[in-house]
Amino acid sequence: MAQNLYGHGVRMGNWNEDIYLEEELMKDFLEKRDKGQLLIQRNRRVKQMLLGPTRLSVSEDGYIHTGDKVMLVNPDHPEADADVFLRGDLSLCLTPDEIRAHLSDQLEVPCGLSAAPAMSPVGRNTFILLSGDGEAAGQVLRYGQNFRLGITGGFEDKMLFLSSDHRTLLKSSKRSWLQEVYLTDEVSYLNCWQAAFPDPQLRLEYEGCPVPANASVLINHCHTNRALAAHRHLFLRTYFGKEVEVAAHTHLDVHRVEKPRNHWMLVTGGPREGAPTMLDVRRRPLEGTPGAGGGPRAQ
Repeated sequence: MAQNLYGHGVRMGNWNEDIYLEEELMKDFLEKRDKGQLLIQRNRRVKQMLLGPTRLSVSEDGYIHTGDKVMLVNPDHPEADADVFLRGDLSLCLTPDEIRAHLSDQLEVPCGLSAAPAMSPVGRNTFILLSGDGEAAGQVLRYGQNFRLGITGGFEDKMLFLSSDHRTLLKSSKRSWLQEVYLTDEVSYLNCWQAAFPDPQLRLEYEGCPVPANASVLINHCHTNRALAAHRHLFLRTYFGKEVEVAAHTHLDVHRVEKPRNHWMLVTGGPREGAPTMLDVRRRPLEGTPGAGGGPRAQ
């Protein structure tokens, strides 16, 4: 079979134009590389920001304060309504669109959310608790008080807020078609949330009391009165792998009590070296105490 063995060195056809075209392509490539505008460089920069380690706030009095850096963790529980689900503690994570993440090195809004088994504090799962009433940072958060949850994702020049709004035909969660939660840079009443005591029989009695750190609470959206929920049986293919859906919906059992899907912990940092979160402190008993040699996990 005849083969085309001619190249630029044979000097046939538009060989001079081809050489100039290759030189221009190489020049454009080197210029983008020097400016850090190549797709692989943008991709690497986004991952470094979102997966860069962060430091959570340490609670000295055992309560949550405005200005604290915390992780929102859905505690491990079996999903009774599904056979296949994701086990383990799941943290609320920023999840950029996969296509946008490859084309830009900045966070695009609105930005999605998911729950992932990532228990180390990094840029994509570290939230800053902000007051919704304009109070100064450092005040103790109380049940029934409005607050906002902001996240930078490692980009210090941009703050995104956890938001939600009523479900419509054109706007809902991807898998369950329930009320969507997302991140936006606009400050509004759609960013406001409240913490509620998980036991409905004691909820009114705890109204106005300080919110303890690392304890189960309900996080209700003020505008729609829907609770934040992690759907362990609804998987998503994200930029970081397989994770599960997060939506705003109050799941009630036959006793009108919120299911474990709606339970979250505001996890703070651990005071000990080698324990980035208080969950690590609970799982690693002190040396010399019963159960330190591989016994059951401390509660």
